[in-house]
Amino acid sequence: MKLRYLTAVILPLFFVLNVSADELPELGDISQATISPRQERQLGLQIMTEIRADRSYLDDAEIAAYLTSLGNRLLAGSNEDHPDQEFEFFALQDPSINAFALPGGFMGFNSGLILAAQSESELAGVMSHEIAHVTQKHLARMISGQKYNMLTTLASLALAILVSRSNPQAGQAAVAASQALSIQSRLNFTRDHEKEADRIGLNILVDAGLNPNGMTEFFERLQKAGRFQENGAPSYLRTHPITYERIADIQSRTQNMSYRQVPDSLDFQLVRAKLRSLQGKPKDAVRYFESSIRDKRYNSEVAERYGLINALLRDRAYLRADKELALLYESSRASGMIEMLENHRLGTAIQIERKVSHSSPMIETLAARVKFSKGQFAEALDIYRASLQIYPQHRALTYDYADALLRSHSVDSALKFINQQLLFTPNDVRLYNLQSQGYAALGSNLMQHRAQAEAYVRQGYLAAAIDQLQTALRRNDGDFYQVSGVEARLKELRELEAANKN
Repeated sequence: MKLRYLTAVILPLFFVLNVSADELPELGDISQATISPRQERQLGLQIMTEIRADRSYLDDAEIAAYLTSLGNRLLAGSNEDHPDQEFEFFALQDPSINAFALPGGFMGFNSGLILAAQSESELAGVMSHEIAHVTQKHLARMISGQKYNMLTTLASLALAILVSRSNPQAGQAAVAASQALSIQSRLNFTRDHEKEADRIGLNILVDAGLNPNGMTEFFERLQKAGRFQENGAPSYLRTHPITYERIADIQSRTQNMSYRQVPDSLDFQLVRAKLRSLQGKPKDAVRYFESSIRDKRYNSEVAERYGLINALLRDRAYLRADKELALLYESSRASGMIEMLENHRLGTAIQIERKVSHSSPMIETLAARVKFSKGQFAEALDIYRASLQIYPQHRALTYDYADALLRSHSVDSALKFINQQLLFTPNDVRLYNLQSQGYAALGSNLMQHRAQAEAYVRQGYLAAAIDQLQTALRRNDGDFYQVSGVEARLKELRELEAANKN
């Protein structure tokens, strides 16, 4: 069963427990909430474990980094009143237009919604609305007045539907679906919560320096789409009912705000192009970008050429991808000069919030991938090294460089680099997976399983992590200090597992 069913039926339930107005506490008051922030986070982690295992989960460092960057920009001002609230932003490869927030601050965005947003401010408008749902503790408030085990019931249903995808014939799949529909029939968003999320989300959008009209522009487009779609309204309209009253209320709040032109970041355009390059068959994606470039149907030529090269790599057309890379760099330089001149001209008439830079680590990462795909390993490694000097925190460059070193049989160099990176980001799952590969290449079984265990711990797979450590001890090919470290870690995880069961 596809994750799309989960996002359309189950995930919205976490924000739609139906309680009467008399049962609701004051807006912003969580004193009557029946679950603690820690319980919310644990529930979110439990669900994310299953989501990450689903094939629609986009395990793409650059897309996740962009969403996180935009989210952090929005949170910079809004999170002052909620300093302990954690957030994690991720994407799903799903054409439906939807976004959702899980307990614990986990926030998902379908690729269909990101592509439907015509500007960065529109995407930020949706994100700020979702952030407001979380920071205002709407979930905790809605659970107030319900039975304490309602949250557990919802989590169990969500997990049951996810698990059933591997065995569609299983009887519990039908049971879970019917239970979910039964609960959904009694659940609805409250009007007050949606209006509050609009109001606070708009303030978040404005404080971040983005176009406040982005929220209404996106909502209006969805509303029009809902009127003309034969298969019903977009998913986002079903989980977040948008009324004319709500749109009018947002417009009245923005009416007296000064005009603000906010150019889209290049990364916004590149992420959208990357998502498009992943749609459908590789050859169809190539034709889409070829047509777009030929007919000049684009907002950013740089982004379209970037998308074309990504599609060519999917199609394994490596020689042509390399030729297109030169055109991408040429277009990037030209676009940078044009943008700089245009910003200088417009700056005398209107306020430009920030300049657009056409230098991006995403382009450099792509360039190195093209060279590596052609077998030009030395040139690819040079690009990685040079780019990491400029963009040391770009995770895709870090992962790709470590992977390239491993694939080039420079295992010792790869492990040295990975271990250095883990000093700065000790919870990076992908780095531990790469570290495990490195130790496996060296034939160090104990350290291989130790690294894999650390990756599992950070994904929430505690039992699997314990199993890896037990396997490491059975291999017994490490020195005294390595074995002692594994034994100590195994004891720690067993204690954690016992604590979680209590």
